[in-house]
Amino acid sequence: MDLTSAAVEEKMGRLKAILAQLGPTLVAFSGGVDSSFLLAMAAAVLHDQVVALMTLSPATPPEDAQQATALAQSLPVRLLTLPHNELAIPAYAANPTNRCYFCKDSLYSICRREASRLALRSIADGVNTDDLKDYRPGLRAATEYGIVHPLVEAQFTKAEIRHASWLLGLPTWDRPASPCLSSRVPYGTRITAAMLAQIAQGEAFLRSLGLKELRVRHHGGSARIEIATEDFPKVLPPEVIRTIAARLRRLGFTAVRLDMAGYTSGVFNVGLQRG
Repeated sequence: MDLTSAAVEEKMGRLKAILAQLGPTLVAFSGGVDSSFLLAMAAAVLHDQVVALMTLSPATPPEDAQQATALAQSLPVRLLTLPHNELAIPAYAANPTNRCYFCKDSLYSICRREASRLALRSIADGVNTDDLKDYRPGLRAATEYGIVHPLVEAQFTKAEIRHASWLLGLPTWDRPASPCLSSRVPYGTRITAAMLAQIAQGEAFLRSLGLKELRVRHHGGSARIEIATEDFPKVLPPEVIRTIAARLRRLGFTAVRLDMAGYTSGVFNVGLQRG
């Protein structure tokens, strides 16, 4: 893969042409690396004809909303932040393997309503070419709602999005992936707001210790912590182990374990069919 600035800039030019053709656009915005890059590019091309929409729910990592608001203000782009509770959708709360379909179905329904209200012609998301290789049941909902994927059309990989974001000076260029908090719960385990709050508070505490890439996986009453293997020296001193265990137990976890295999993105999706 060619990650030279010239190659990435060529794709950025391609993306600008795609966005210009879309016209007035609503961007489904999470504040993550991909949608932040898409929003910044859309703002440069469409100016006041682009609006970002972010839903806030118990499954939204709390820091995501703060970072998304700051980015939208810096561009500047109009940002709609709308409360939404996916847990009120029984099929989502039951946490089947296609849980993300029900999440995206509800999100895109809101996007369609707001795009119609604001007379915006297109709805775009931050899906990239790497996403097409993973298990992404939400893509079916995107197809059903006619959501466009400009980053796919311009053939952007995740690494290229990070490089392009760095070229633009976006603070998100090296941000770790931040999927919804429900992704920390094994499929088949019913998700509750209390569980998501435990996960959010546990991860916030671990980040306060200087850890960057991490997950608190919720296994019944137990917490399974995944961190980057290079960060193991930060947590292995006995006093740090005791501090982490005590803090997570105060959050309601009955047992706290460190996964010695380290952080694994999408660990619950391993073995599932793409789509």
